[in-house]
Amino acid sequence: MPPYGAPGPAPYPGAAGPAAPYPYPAPRRRASRPVVWTAAIMSALVSLTAAAAAVVLVVAQGGQAPEPSDRPAVDLSSRYSPELSEPPREVEIDVSAHPVYDLPMPEPVDCPIPDLDPASDASWEAFSAELGPCLNDLWRPRLKELGLHVADPEFKTTRENPDEGSPEEGMTLAYYDSEVREITIVIPNVSALSEEFPDRDQEGVWSALIGHEYGHHVQEVTGVLEESYEMEYAASSQSQSLQALRRTELQAECMGGIAMRGLGAFDDGAIDRVNRLLNGGDDLPTHGTSQNRRTWYDQGADGDTLESCNTYAAPAREVR
Repeated sequence: MPPYGAPGPAPYPGAAGPAAPYPYPAPRRRASRPVVWTAAIMSALVSLTAAAAAVVLVVAQGGQAPEPSDRPAVDLSSRYSPELSEPPREVEIDVSAHPVYDLPMPEPVDCPIPDLDPASDASWEAFSAELGPCLNDLWRPRLKELGLHVADPEFKTTRENPDEGSPEEGMTLAYYDSEVREITIVIPNVSALSEEFPDRDQEGVWSALIGHEYGHHVQEVTGVLEESYEMEYAASSQSQSLQALRRTELQAECMGGIAMRGLGAFDDGAIDRVNRLLNGGDDLPTHGTSQNRRTWYDQGADGDTLESCNTYAAPAREVR
């Protein structure tokens, strides 16, 4: 879907013909809310849950209410930590100096990606059903190193076209919805665009695209995505807003490169071909120049640490 404050989809850079779109819409957004680290409140939640369970057990014993007692009432408030009366503190997120960048690249996983028949709905469903758990396995250990124990995103396919009725040209191929943390493949659109790609690279192209969308999920659970929205909203001009959006999208493109390397199913030749197919065309105001898109994809595929994907600390020339 067209990002807020930015032009609609531009022609897809690696395909022929004016109707071919760029495949990465901005992630669907939700209302702004504070970012809270799960690990920071876990112990408090466990304590509170245990106390509640104890109350339930006391009430559940026996079928009758207990007889009145001469014993003095106990002040239950004395049994709780005073820390529980305070809400969790908001965590400040620095998108250019986030602890995620200190982590090594995800360890490769063994992912037997199935063959894809782009004309078959069942094949698309099987493809996303196999690829999704592989991406979860790839990223989950790194998220846990940050203390983030979060639910995996859902992977879905749909025949509903979100572009129907839109005045913008182009089409949405897949999108990440941060409200419900879902990655959805739009089958009619990916099936149509698949005709532009060589048969040998079908699985690679769509793995990179879904890897890019998974990058938005990583941004979401680390708090980066929410902060990137604020950067766009706070910008004093459309030019600055677009630059903030490009930093977000180029980081996701870098994570698409991480996916291609980490899935273990593609050799160097396939990884390079997919980069040329996806990023070998026009410069785009929302997603960066062709050269910068290729560069960030390569940094994800070849880097040693996640600092390789730190687009937010990059100079302006690298996120044009």
